[in-house]
Amino acid sequence: MEHVADERDDDRRGDALLPRLKLIEDQPLETRAEAYAHLHDELREALDAADRQGGR
Repeated sequence: MEHVADERDDDRRGDALLPRLKLIEDQPLETRAEAYAHLHDELREALDAADRQGGR
């Protein structure tokens, strides 16, 4: 049952990603790089955490 909950969490995060990307794209060019870098860091941390959970 835990696997199903994990998939739902992944879907919600994926659904939240598109509006965030749209928000970043709507920003002035000068601020986009920083916003994308921040998003990249968040996604990397989420993937790293998922890898650690999978390695139990």
